[in-house]
Amino acid sequence: MRRFLNNLTSRITRKQAWLGLLGLISFLLFTGLTVWSGHVVRSLTDQQMAGRWSDEGGVAQVSCFLSADAGLTPEGIAALEHSLDAALTEVSVTPPNEKARLWVDSYSARGKVTVQGQQSKVEVNAIGVGGDFFLFHPLELLSGSYFSGSDLMQDHIILDQDSAWQLFGSYDVEGMQVMIGNVPHIVSGVIRREESKMNKMAGNGESTVYLSYDSLTRYGNSQNISAYEVVMPNPISAFALSAVRKNIGVDEAELEAVENSKRFTLLSLLTVLKDFSYRSMNEKAIVYPYWENIARGWEDILAMVLVLRILFLLIPAVLLVILLVSMWRHRRWRFADLRDRFEDWMERRRLKRAQTPKKEKKKKHANAQ
Repeated sequence: MRRFLNNLTSRITRKQAWLGLLGLISFLLFTGLTVWSGHVVRSLTDQQMAGRWSDEGGVAQVSCFLSADAGLTPEGIAALEHSLDAALTEVSVTPPNEKARLWVDSYSARGKVTVQGQQSKVEVNAIGVGGDFFLFHPLELLSGSYFSGSDLMQDHIILDQDSAWQLFGSYDVEGMQVMIGNVPHIVSGVIRREESKMNKMAGNGESTVYLSYDSLTRYGNSQNISAYEVVMPNPISAFALSAVRKNIGVDEAELEAVENSKRFTLLSLLTVLKDFSYRSMNEKAIVYPYWENIARGWEDILAMVLVLRILFLLIPAVLLVILLVSMWRHRRWRFADLRDRFEDWMERRRLKRAQTPKKEKKKKHANAQ
């Protein structure tokens, strides 16, 4: 073994050694960037609802972002839900039992509310939510729990760490009461709002509370529904996206639809690169919520990282091809040699098999004596 290694190293020139080291470093960089990219995608929990809903696949998460003039209402969403049920039934996708849910959805609107607590009164950004919003957006809870759009009482509110401290001087305020428009609301929980630069630039840099869409429209200064999200069966490619676009009842000029569950695939990131020079141009009067701004920001970053990944993979691939071509040109064997060696090996096996019965016969004869 030592002689083999000595012979091998003696044949490697300094240039070949440097090229080999370059190939190894490039491959390690490719591996590192690939692992890091996967970690980033998994950390974007707002984009991972499809995986949380079904670990078997076959579902898609779709988000629709609407202009202020789109005019989508809770009644319109109820009609959309009925249409989605009909679309699934039409392709023979039905729940396994009466209690099973094939899909789940949520909607939200932005606005501002004035909240009165024990210590102060503050005006904060507000997101009015309906449906199962916190299934799509599992914000980190410091205390308490989420509320659901299906709750009988729509008087719950979730504070972030800043508003909780301003209103109560504490984060442990589950069950406490605040006043919004002279109407009492119960604090369901307190969430941690991320304070990264990306989060601030995306539009989530100020104190924000979450309450029901009904409360926001009644007691706050609100816009119309600006986001609708659904995760549903996707029996064929783009079925869910097409079904939502077709049945949402909003003009295409007032709508931007995204299939979240495939936006970070290789093909999608290559599309981002292809459209990179003009993808940020937006002729529609749509203001994205902060979680979509974050996702779009990471799309750009991961698309550029993909370029580096391809480059770092090409370097060792090209070096490997060069090595194989060089080995081929300087080979000391011919195919005829390989054929002769194979035939010799087959002949030795034939002779060995022919000798085995004779040995067994002699052994049996000796045992009989």
